[in-house]
Amino acid sequence: MPPPPPTFEILLQTPSAIKTLPQAAQLHAQLITTANGASPACTTALLSLYSNLNALRPSLLLFAALPRPAATAWKHLIRCYTASGLPLESLRCFVRMIGSGVRPDHNVFPSVLKACASAAAIGMARSVHASVVRAGLEGDLYTGNALMSMYAKLKDMGNAAAIMFDEMPQPKIGGGLTRLTHSEFDSEESALSCVEKVFRAMPRRDIVSWNTVIAGCAQSGAYEEALRMVRRMGSENLKPDCFTLSSILPVFAEIVDVLKGKEIHGYAVRLGLHSDVFIGSSLIDMYANCERVEDSFRVFDMLPRRDHISWNSMIAGFVQNGFFNEGLALFRRMLGAGVRPVSVTFSSLMPACTHLTTLRLGKQLQGYVIRGGFERNVFIASALVDMYAKCGNIKTARWIFGGIEQHDEVSWTAMIMAYALHGHADDAIAVFKQMEAEGVRPNYVAFIAVLTACSHAGLVDEAWKYFNSMKSEYGIVPGLEHHAAVADLLGRAGKVKRAYEVISSMPMKPTGSVWSTLLAACRVHRNVELAEKVADKIFAADPDNIGAYVLMSNIYSHAKRWKEAANVRLAMRKRGMMKLPASSWVEIKNEVHGFISGDKSHPAYHGISQALSVLLERMEQEGYVPDTDEVLHDVDEEHKKHSLYNHSERLAIGYALITTVAGSTIRVTKNIRGDYRQG
Repeated sequence: MPPPPPTFEILLQTPSAIKTLPQAAQLHAQLITTANGASPACTTALLSLYSNLNALRPSLLLFAALPRPAATAWKHLIRCYTASGLPLESLRCFVRMIGSGVRPDHNVFPSVLKACASAAAIGMARSVHASVVRAGLEGDLYTGNALMSMYAKLKDMGNAAAIMFDEMPQPKIGGGLTRLTHSEFDSEESALSCVEKVFRAMPRRDIVSWNTVIAGCAQSGAYEEALRMVRRMGSENLKPDCFTLSSILPVFAEIVDVLKGKEIHGYAVRLGLHSDVFIGSSLIDMYANCERVEDSFRVFDMLPRRDHISWNSMIAGFVQNGFFNEGLALFRRMLGAGVRPVSVTFSSLMPACTHLTTLRLGKQLQGYVIRGGFERNVFIASALVDMYAKCGNIKTARWIFGGIEQHDEVSWTAMIMAYALHGHADDAIAVFKQMEAEGVRPNYVAFIAVLTACSHAGLVDEAWKYFNSMKSEYGIVPGLEHHAAVADLLGRAGKVKRAYEVISSMPMKPTGSVWSTLLAACRVHRNVELAEKVADKIFAADPDNIGAYVLMSNIYSHAKRWKEAANVRLAMRKRGMMKLPASSWVEIKNEVHGFISGDKSHPAYHGISQALSVLLERMEQEGYVPDTDEVLHDVDEEHKKHSLYNHSERLAIGYALITTVAGSTIRVTKNIRGDYRQG
């Protein structure tokens, strides 16, 4: 019989020319009809072809047909297992290869090392590295790169990775996979040191070698070393590529170091990489995280081509820096450009609707979510729960939560926090208990949510129970937010001295916002002496905390200590501080109406005034007494009442009352709240 046609030979010698499984099957069928179609050489070539397409089943069948598989055939099967997401099977295959007497070579080890990293098989990784050394391949470029990549990926395994390098025994691989636990190792070195040792020992390095060690440094927190390696590449006649720069830019975004980020930006410009979409997206993220939104948008605007990553990076950058309207506008622009939103798009935009507290936009986003088929995405559903709760619609939040098929800790926590924000402590605690009953362990944020619920409901004993159980039952060390929630609870319950003790004894330094919460509690419970001590703490840390000045002025006014109140206001004026005016807004018929205290410019002000006048009269008949202590003391009582009557929240409520039908839900958002709790 004649040999296979030349075309077959060419295709078998260049398996990458076959792009699809049907093409591979067609070639396979044609080879079967030839005399050499079943030869070990043809079978191994076909195995290579199928393994390149990650077609595991035909690869296994072909491998089984080989009477004595050569190292090349073992390599293809090991690679196919690894690429198919079956790293343990890949390692078992490697063990069988050793047991059959076939010695691994430089073609086999990279796939095996990748499988070790994917399976977190520390013991096996140690043995494979020993085999590399015995085979004399530690200087091989591709094997060295694979070793570095493995150690970099095993960095989360703690010190275990480091011991592999320094205590390199020569165990025989066979009989099964060895899995060593973290406790079996004890070394002061990190996985990063292993990466660096392999790198230094390599006689030849390529761009992959440099990128691996730079990414390892960056991901391990060795930021200065990562940057030093980028600079050093030049002396080795190698230029950083897109991967180099995109792996190091997120580091400076995380540590908010805009100067070093700009240095990398400069490298990108000099190398002509700044217009690359991946580099551009990394630069957008870096500048946004460093609160340089204008620079972030400038990079975005100059990109010649944008993909969904760059669009979403810029949207997230706007929203996380408080530019909510700009984020929503860019989302509309993205849709106009024909770019389909993905799940991260919606998770970035939900906070914008939350902060703008506009249900109309939230409902529009939910419509996009449904049309895009993301409603089953638990992360998106959890974001919707959070958005609707913060926009005041707890009923819809609960409905969305109930529609989630498989709850995770994020969705449970979102629902607990939703109830907590609305003061439904019993419901929040019930959901927390249900989460535990279903086998989902509460995380750090879940405890913040349940403690917040207890705080809003004044459940002191329950809060202490949950707080104490964090470490004893769940191994979670209480953080700043948990201590702050307990202090807030004690303050709300009138136990301001105990709250002061809790804050003072916190294992971490209290922030100004934590002390400010206690200062607000001192105002409510009229404890001037403690308020002065708390204010001193705040001003020592943040002398320009305008909120603390306003609270102290109100506290002195409550206590009829007008001179001290005037002194506080005088100090504010000397520092050039201006009290943020109280503002409120309400959404009526898909239109947001804003109000500022004392503002009479709204077209419907006359009708609002009349409605509030009638309501106030009826409220006073029912025994309501307005709290006028915070109003200036040199104003008569009637004018004090009139001042409260023109508060922004009441103006918003009045407008809603005259423009909606009876029984409608009124949702008012405000930036400051004082007398309204009692009104």
